[in-house]
Amino acid sequence: MSIEILVNVAPRETRAAILESGVVQEVQIERTSRRGLVSNLYKGRVSRVLPGMQAAFVEIGLERTAFLHAADIAQSASTDTLVNSAPAQLPPVEDIRRLVNCGDDILVQVIKDPIGTKGARLTTFIALPSRYLVYMPRGEGIGVSARIEDEPERARLKMLLTKLSTAGPGADGGYIVRTCSHSFAR
Repeated sequence: MSIEILVNVAPRETRAAILESGVVQEVQIERTSRRGLVSNLYKGRVSRVLPGMQAAFVEIGLERTAFLHAADIAQSASTDTLVNSAPAQLPPVEDIRRLVNCGDDILVQVIKDPIGTKGARLTTFIALPSRYLVYMPRGEGIGVSARIEDEPERARLKMLLTKLSTAGPGADGGYIVRTCSHSFAR
């Protein structure tokens, strides 16, 4: 099986296609006028903490400071809550100042582009998606896409990833097996 990557760059648009054995598998188009920030990672610095709003504003190098709500902050291991839970599973934070302070450096990911006068929306629950897996450095456990309905196949994929993730150092974090890995892992 041969894999080719075709790229076409024009002044206002870049197009890339992945071909496997001459068959298009994936097409990506990026326009300069609509280049979004969603999924970008930034090392930012907390510029303001507003306890009344349970929010912080983070400077990430954009025109406006970005917005980070307390519910979107992964809590440190020093707290008694689960470090790697999804935001919906965490108990509410009584005071955001327990999580961040002005001047703190923080790794964030954009979850919503800036609109008008509002800055980008951020989270510290980092997710790094690829074609077959989603890696969550602060996550825990292994999940399988709900679209893979065959239970033996779900168990097989989970077992394969469990073997790989426990095989060596640096495999900390959580993983989600994506739907397209179902046909690839055979």
